[in-house]
Amino acid sequence: MKKILFFLVCFIFLASIVKAEDYAPNAISAILIEPTTGKIIYEKNSHEELAPASMTKIMTLLLTMEAIDEGRLSYNDEVTISPNASGMGGSQIFLEVNSNVKVEELVKGIAVASANDAAVALAEKIGGTVEKFVEMMNNKAQALGLKNTVFKNPHGLDTEGHISSAYDMAMMAKELLKHKDILKYTSIYEEYLTKPDGSKVWLVNTNKLVRFYEGVDGLKTGYTEEAGYCLTATATRNNLRLISVVMGEVSSDTRSKDTTNLLNYGFNSYKLNQIISKDKVLGKVKVEKGTKDYGTLILKEDVTELIGINDNPQDYTLNIKTKSLTAPVKHNDIVGSIEIMDNEGLIIKEADLTIKEDIPKANILDIFLKNLKTIILGNNIPN
Repeated sequence: MKKILFFLVCFIFLASIVKAEDYAPNAISAILIEPTTGKIIYEKNSHEELAPASMTKIMTLLLTMEAIDEGRLSYNDEVTISPNASGMGGSQIFLEVNSNVKVEELVKGIAVASANDAAVALAEKIGGTVEKFVEMMNNKAQALGLKNTVFKNPHGLDTEGHISSAYDMAMMAKELLKHKDILKYTSIYEEYLTKPDGSKVWLVNTNKLVRFYEGVDGLKTGYTEEAGYCLTATATRNNLRLISVVMGEVSSDTRSKDTTNLLNYGFNSYKLNQIISKDKVLGKVKVEKGTKDYGTLILKEDVTELIGINDNPQDYTLNIKTKSLTAPVKHNDIVGSIEIMDNEGLIIKEADLTIKEDIPKANILDIFLKNLKTIILGNNIPN
């Protein structure tokens, strides 16, 4: 009886093991990554150069979100629609020539309805011309180290030489997700967009998984005759976010099915362990000639690791290295680094350190008050 029970337990355990090949997509090219660690969980021909179709708009949205976050553009800014933008073919929200449309409505049109006219309108607004904006797109791709991407337009309609890869699209998506606002728009399934003349356009998300797969809140579909059906998707469950890309699918159903399978594999196989929170105080660092003598050390970003769903987190040793600092020093300035070592003393991760507060340069009054404090309280108390 014990032997039968033993073999039954072994059978159940082996049957429960999740294998990547069980979820392998039919797409020409595919990838699945965890964005905070950058770990590749699955890939298939991930560097193959293919037409990306409307997944191109991930870069268009990235440059738009950067412009907004840097103050060069506002959601409330109005964009005058040019004949070039209005006349774009393919998916669109039917923008009228010389109408003024808010940036937020254009972002929504791209994120939900994959609107080519909205993409061109934003390209002209940010770049001055479409050609200049495309140059900005390619410069950003190079800055991100993407080796298999060349953009010819901001919308993704088939153009000779307009190429990307599953890996490159995943890296663009990873960068876009740093701008948290974008998910407010890519997670919309359906909504009315009000045009300047008061008429309404019903937007329905081209990414059906936003409604039909738990946790999906983006990111961008694509289809052209040359590209086939494509999808860069992102989803989150149990504090784990994943990004998947499939390219060259034969139908919208297969791209949804393959994306679902990839996400299921990731969520069923892995979990995210936070090694150190970016809010954790890691000590003090000396700052010369500042209004304070010491800055509070924290991480610029959380340090995480991707581990197996049934694995237990390890214990790690930390080694902090700081620079010589002279005020002014600002929060988010890199002031040092931290090495994270495993039980064998091997460095598994390195991360940048910053300080929690801004420390301006001290003036004469600041120096006087600090000296007075030292006289009264002694010099052993960091401030």
